[in-house]
Amino acid sequence: MLSRVADSLYWMSRYLERAENTARQLDVTMSLMLDTAGASAESRWKRLVAALGDPQGLDWNGDLDAMAYTLVFDSLHPASVTFAVNAARENARQVREEISTEQWQRLNRLYHHMHSQLALSQSRSSMADVLAGVVDGIHLFKGVTDTTMIHGQGWHFIRLGRYLERAYATATLLEVFQPELFQTPERDDSGYQYLEQVGLLRCCTAFEAYCQVYTADLTRDRILEFLLLNRDFPHAIRYSVDGIRQAVTAIQRTGARRPPDELTAGIGRLHAMLDYTSIGEILAGDTARFLHTIREQCLRIHELIYSYYIHYSIQSALAV
Repeated sequence: MLSRVADSLYWMSRYLERAENTARQLDVTMSLMLDTAGASAESRWKRLVAALGDPQGLDWNGDLDAMAYTLVFDSLHPASVTFAVNAARENARQVREEISTEQWQRLNRLYHHMHSQLALSQSRSSMADVLAGVVDGIHLFKGVTDTTMIHGQGWHFIRLGRYLERAYATATLLEVFQPELFQTPERDDSGYQYLEQVGLLRCCTAFEAYCQVYTADLTRDRILEFLLLNRDFPHAIRYSVDGIRQAVTAIQRTGARRPPDELTAGIGRLHAMLDYTSIGEILAGDTARFLHTIREQCLRIHELIYSYYIHYSIQSALAV
């Protein structure tokens, strides 16, 4: 597979995962802001921005609707949902021959849906409908991808982008929530605490799945364990890291060059962190540092993937 094709498929997938993550977190944050007895709207907005990586130009100004509108529809802002959908579509257009007609049609519909809603979503209620439509559209694209695209190298690069973006985003979210939910003593206002915990799980589409494993009795330790270490839930970091490892192995097995030892070791190191560490050990140590290390490892894996599969020299390719 040409490196430019792998690059476009990889980033198409990452941008769509990013758009879904942003839409879901914004929707949950706006719902939590209806609870005026809890944290202030400003603090919740700042937490959202931090969970999205602290992008510039999203400082609190007191006008939630205007700021949400920017985060969804500003096509020039790199953190916006529209920017991510536009970028995903452009990457798909560049490799139109590598994806199915159904994939292109589904992504094109999502693109036009976003632009058709641009002038219609000034209110908070209509914004919620737009965000739900974005998430539904991306879910449909993922389903069409798995059912209409041959599961070769291109499909594995799509999976690689999806799971790397998801692991990084979930680790960032947990790191942002960690000081309030996993470090400070329990608040007297148990209702507030419960809403925040439900909000965190909903940001990862994990509330119902968590309840199936632990019942509706929400505790900090179990929430962190579920989102970090569960090997069966698609939005848990452990599941995503397994997906990264499987994708890299499959890319090599389907004819690509053998991954370098540094890349294999980096993925293995991240996998071992999650496979051989208990939640008790994580909580007894520096939880924030543990989460930050996951993010650093994800960034390093991305750099190695790029240097080996995308921006490699002809000499290095011929030498293998």
